[in-house]
Amino acid sequence: MGPPIRVDRSRLAGVLATAAVVVVLDQITKLIALNRLVLGVPVIVVDGFLALTLVMNPGLAFGLLAGIPAGWRWVVGLLSLVALVVLLRVALRILPSGGWREQAAIGLIFGGAVGNLIDRTRFGAVVDFVDLYVRDWHWPAFNVADSAITVGVAALALVVMLERSPSAGT
Repeated sequence: MGPPIRVDRSRLAGVLATAAVVVVLDQITKLIALNRLVLGVPVIVVDGFLALTLVMNPGLAFGLLAGIPAGWRWVVGLLSLVALVVLLRVALRILPSGGWREQAAIGLIFGGAVGNLIDRTRFGAVVDFVDLYVRDWHWPAFNVADSAITVGVAALALVVMLERSPSAGT
């Protein structure tokens, strides 16, 4: 198992501050969506590209496993919780040597995961409302938490790739 991992409090504070901002923004935008939008009725923002459409997503990211029977939805919640625990373990490995980029990325991912977990606990589904589309092709609806997770994962992957690339040390 190895020696315990020690994380500098200032690094942890950066992650938690970023995560807190994501959770607050996510929950505020979802509250507005729940109060102002009608389930499944799009409000066009940019014709042919962007609408606000309230969707309750019982599945995982991008609607994966959304079609499973209601009695099995606890599996989705459990998978979400497992992903959060895995993220925490990854964060504890990266943070001791990571800089502000790693802190920000982990904070975005953690904040997004917590924001969506709050929805699962409250509603049994995640509140999604951003609908990007071109003609009849729609990207799965998403929210601030999903965006934070996506940006955080991409940023973390970029940092890891740049640190490991042969030209990174030159």
